[in-house]
Amino acid sequence: MASNFLRLRKPYYVESTINCSSSSDQKLVNLSFGIDETRNQTKKRQAKEHHGRRSCLDSCCWVTGYLCTTWWLLLFLYHCCLPFTVVHEVPQLMPAARLKREGLTGIHPVVLVPGIVTGGLELWEGKPCADGLFRKRLWGGGGFTQLLKRPLCWLEHLSLHNETGLDPPGIRVRPVPGLFGADYSAPGYFVWDVLVKNLAKIGYEGKNLHMAAYDWRLSFQNTEVRDCALSRLKSKIELMYRANGNKKVVVVPHSMGVAYFLHFLKWVETPPPMGGGGGLGWCAEHIKAIVNIGPSFLGVPKAVSNILSAEGKDVAYFRAMAPGVLDSGTLGLRALEHVMRVSRTWDSVVSLMPKGGETIWGNMDWSPEDEHVCDFSKKRYFRLSPSDNNVNKSNAKQVFRVKDPVKYGRIISFGKAASVLHSSQLPTAVLKEILHMSASRNFTSSCGEAWTEYDEMSRESIQKIGAADKAYTATTLFDLLRFVAPKMMNRTEAHFSHGIADNLDDPKYNHYKFWSNPLEMKLPDAPNMEIYCSYGVGIPTERSYVYKLSPSNKCKRIPYQIDTSVDGEDRSCLKSGVYFADGDESVPVLSAGFMCAKGWKGRTRFNPSGINTYVREYQSKPLTSGIKSTAHVDIMGNIALIEDILRVAAGATGEEIGGNKIYSDILRMSERINLRL
Repeated sequence: MASNFLRLRKPYYVESTINCSSSSDQKLVNLSFGIDETRNQTKKRQAKEHHGRRSCLDSCCWVTGYLCTTWWLLLFLYHCCLPFTVVHEVPQLMPAARLKREGLTGIHPVVLVPGIVTGGLELWEGKPCADGLFRKRLWGGGGFTQLLKRPLCWLEHLSLHNETGLDPPGIRVRPVPGLFGADYSAPGYFVWDVLVKNLAKIGYEGKNLHMAAYDWRLSFQNTEVRDCALSRLKSKIELMYRANGNKKVVVVPHSMGVAYFLHFLKWVETPPPMGGGGGLGWCAEHIKAIVNIGPSFLGVPKAVSNILSAEGKDVAYFRAMAPGVLDSGTLGLRALEHVMRVSRTWDSVVSLMPKGGETIWGNMDWSPEDEHVCDFSKKRYFRLSPSDNNVNKSNAKQVFRVKDPVKYGRIISFGKAASVLHSSQLPTAVLKEILHMSASRNFTSSCGEAWTEYDEMSRESIQKIGAADKAYTATTLFDLLRFVAPKMMNRTEAHFSHGIADNLDDPKYNHYKFWSNPLEMKLPDAPNMEIYCSYGVGIPTERSYVYKLSPSNKCKRIPYQIDTSVDGEDRSCLKSGVYFADGDESVPVLSAGFMCAKGWKGRTRFNPSGINTYVREYQSKPLTSGIKSTAHVDIMGNIALIEDILRVAAGATGEEIGGNKIYSDILRMSERINLRL
């Protein structure tokens, strides 16, 4: 703008100079002016010629950039700006102001534990392509701007070493410390900000409020190995406990942060060098309550689709609408291949795989969600018995049954038929084929540099695995993933386990790989501690997928993708290749609520000291957002959830805030699961 302004003023300046100079000076100025004009015309002509020589690839990149920017803006407007505006434009609806007028003040220190991708990451050391980004955000806040400026460099610096799961040579990316690190995941898209502001209104500040930042890409034990994150969390809780008059701490984890803090509970009491050496009474002494938000205790099926094809329902929908963008060889994007290459270095992704196998998630012909109703707009919820005080009194006592229950236990099905036929009509030799092929896996790709591990597989093995009428359950899919992603699974299965313990007193369960699985570890001996499972319900949530072989068999292509052409009948659970169940859009109710509803209820072998557990569900309502939203991240601004947290932080017990509040079918699902307690 300034250059245009100066260009307009230049003739006036020259004219004034001529009037005030001699004739010789006037000729000199005219000559200079003519030379300048000639130079300007030459530059314009060169620029025009250069523009004409611009390659088709450059033009496509500009178009793609505009499309991506528009897409991000639309997502922000839909998912972020509306709830953000509602929350901040209606301050009288913020619960802290009302509760403060009622005399409520903060008593117990509060520790917040972010989940996967919600914590900020900043650069401390990088490659030459990252010059000028020292201590700048690569993730969270404004870090996404680097995606458009230098995408390949950005992805390279977010990747971890494929064998160690730690820093690649010459790269150091670290979590952003403090509350600033996870208040917003992007400009205008709040995560913890609303809750922090409410806590501040009742007296919280740096002395009694802490954000336990950690690198969410790493395995949980590696956050301690590399950054001493678990030791710092232990020291911080001890300091806050002493500095606030020996008041126990309330911990509020979100999403994957729930599993991370579960790992911490076992780590802190385990003797060194594997653990923190706090002793068996550490949790009982320092922790009042754990309010888990959107907990993924038993994993999420979408982690499977992420590993298999770097997809979820949103990516699948976008691919269906614009099939040439993500898979375009002309544009050279190969977006999903790059995403897969990076995410397969993140051990945290495997921590979210379904836990408990077929016992929890169902087999080929059974699942806990059998008879689930997918018409969410008219859904009514099951009530265990008229006298059961665990169920919200407003629930209708009506159960809707479906003629052909969805076979949710088949988390991955190749072809619609494989997702609906009885197991007797499907092939039974899938596992034997996979094991045989994995034993002879010596195929060498001729594609040059491999973008994914799929380039190390022969086309024959790819087609056998993805042949029609094959389906994989929560047990057999691990064999599938060990074959298609052997490097990732070999590395991460040393840090995580996904089964059910037969004998929790077996010394092998003292290893850290079992500590984040609630079915393979005991809760601490802390009978006065409370555990809350707080999550949204009533939103269609990904539960299983219908896949197909990708139409392209070219090198450097992901060979499998969600079959978005597959749909069910009207009001069906199947839409665009994805079967939906009840949940908060990301975590199914089964994963979020089972442990509090049954696994830890009373004295069980997983909860030997009888820690009180509470299910606190928040019901989704049509066209709600912000202060009433129950979606996985938006729920962080839900006024009912915030009020519950504030009351617990102010000293209330679970019974004093209303006990269990259940809208979903979690009790019926839990009763259908035959788990030895």
